[in-house]
Amino acid sequence: QVQLAESGGGLVQPGGSLRLSCAASGFTFSTYALGWFRQAPGKEREFVAAISRGGGSTPHADSVKGRFTISRDNAKNTMYLQMNSLKPEDTAVYYCAARFSGGGYASIWASEYAFWGQGTQVTVSS
Repeated sequence: QVQLAESGGGLVQPGGSLRLSCAASGFTFSTYALGWFRQAPGKEREFVAAISRGGGSTPHADSVKGRFTISRDNAKNTMYLQMNSLKPEDTAVYYCAARFSGGGYASIWASEYAFWGQGTQVTVSS
């Protein structure tokens, strides 16, 4: 049974940092590409960052480039999202997602991900 569990969300002041984690189980982690998406109240779910199964491809949304960094540790079955210089507009529920990948492709499209976590709330406010 595939399970993805996000953690690390919370309340942070503008300019602050958080590191989200996504712990995975129930599948061969190293054969799956992974992604982070977020959804703010009243808005569509949007792409944040993705990482290929080996970590060689890591596309990031323009809105987070230079501030957020996605990474993964295949030995620990865990993916991370380091978020720096947080802004109020980063406030959202953040979801991790997984899709089986036969190569080095990291999808930015939510529709291509088969498995999703429950989400973790990130609130950026003073």
